[in-house]
Amino acid sequence: MTQTYDLILKNGTVHTPGGPAQAEVAVSGGKIAAIGVGFSGGETIDCTGLDILPGVIDSQVHFREPGLEHKEDLESGSRAAVLGGVTAVFEMPNTNPNTDTAARVQDKLTRAHHRMWCDHAFYVGATADNAEQLAELEKIPGTAGVKIFMGASTGSLLVDDDSALSRVLASGRRRVAIHAEDETRMNARKPLALEGDPSTHPIWRDDESAMIATKRIIKLARAAGRRIHILHITTPAELEYIAQNKDIATCEVTPQHLTLAGEDAYPRLGTYAQMNPPIRSGAHRDGLWKWLNQGVPDVLGSDHAPHTLAEKAKTYPASPSGMPGVQTLVPLLLDHVAHGRTTLARFIELTSAGPQRIFGLVGKGRIALGYDADFTIVDLKKRWTVGTDWLASRCEWSPFTDMELTGKAIGTIIRGHRVMWDDTLANAAIGEPVRFEATQFP
Repeated sequence: MTQTYDLILKNGTVHTPGGPAQAEVAVSGGKIAAIGVGFSGGETIDCTGLDILPGVIDSQVHFREPGLEHKEDLESGSRAAVLGGVTAVFEMPNTNPNTDTAARVQDKLTRAHHRMWCDHAFYVGATADNAEQLAELEKIPGTAGVKIFMGASTGSLLVDDDSALSRVLASGRRRVAIHAEDETRMNARKPLALEGDPSTHPIWRDDESAMIATKRIIKLARAAGRRIHILHITTPAELEYIAQNKDIATCEVTPQHLTLAGEDAYPRLGTYAQMNPPIRSGAHRDGLWKWLNQGVPDVLGSDHAPHTLAEKAKTYPASPSGMPGVQTLVPLLLDHVAHGRTTLARFIELTSAGPQRIFGLVGKGRIALGYDADFTIVDLKKRWTVGTDWLASRCEWSPFTDMELTGKAIGTIIRGHRVMWDDTLANAAIGEPVRFEATQFP
């Protein structure tokens, strides 16, 4: 008797761990049930001319809820994610209040349930006050682990002295995510941020501010025997140093730093190019590509950090740092693939296999039997222009508006549900917490 599946993806190029193949993918109960040919199912999607990738995971977003919903919320941010082809996100703790207690983690999980369009996990923010509780907090199902802000944060989430950092690293076992900028050096250099001139942002927050913090946290992590993950690397020198310390440190790069160069971005975009760590020079950007194609960065994260148009219109440096990016992550990198800057296989490694490997995801990150039926279905040849009418973020802008790109996500499928197809959303959000090996049996 022929088995009937819930969903069949036909006629596409399927990117399995063994490489691309012309095959069908059959789904049952939200899981990948078979890869081959000749299946029948309740729903069939014709993927002729399309590539079926493992679901893209964006492991750094700021969706601003609770407390800052005028910029973004969990619904709008995740809507932007799935419209861009992202199937899961890890959301950051610098909300109001900060996500730094069990109750506040649970509050986010409750807010997110079937209100977020994509699957999700939430970081716990490290503070000097909760350092000894982090070993228990990181075990909460639905948490992505612990996040440390060494710089570029305020209030209790800023942990910038070695003593407090060591206490945080001593509490728990999971890989800790790090924003590595040296607060002391940046405070001393603040006068170099010239009023009205955002091009001085990377002069104020210079290469050395990043490198000092990266070296400090790797040294402290080694002393504590704790694995770390350094976010949004902006300097080639950092990547060269991290390559020498891969036994303890993984790292992330962002589409913004791989795409924008300060020489063009600040004159053209002004404060809309302002983020932390900064957009740096074209030479920096080219250096990131060099190390990316040497295999050093482990993941690609958008660092989606929206602010309103009115907030961004403030005079630098009173203007806030951050830009939206979750919706443009996939098309920007597909465009880079189209122009030969990297390969589709490397993109898959950075956005699915890489996150699965370093964060210990359960059932995500590859197209293989038994895994969640998460797929980012893309048209590698589609030429189009990013328009404001396509953007879903509440902030209503992108540094990449009017950019002509080659490559776009056509479909976003999460646990066998077609959440987005051809820029049209499903009728309801179905987001669930991401599962981690570390919290399966806490």
